[in-house]
Amino acid sequence: MEFNLLGFTISTIWAVFVLIIWIGIAFWPARVAGRKGHSFLGYFIFSLFFFPLALLVAYLAPDRL
Repeated sequence: MEFNLLGFTISTIWAVFVLIIWIGIAFWPARVAGRKGHSFLGYFIFSLFFFPLALLVAYLAPDRL
């Protein structure tokens, strides 16, 4: 038996929810690096794939300002 909510399966809704949270969390290292003068976009893409490492690198990176 498959449950639907507004035409979407529950597993699809959970997948979208997890994707939104994942992208939202990826902003954290990007914002830290951006405040230090580093590339926001570069760290955002880096944190999408390697979040813990990107967060560590962003906090340990020296200021460029």
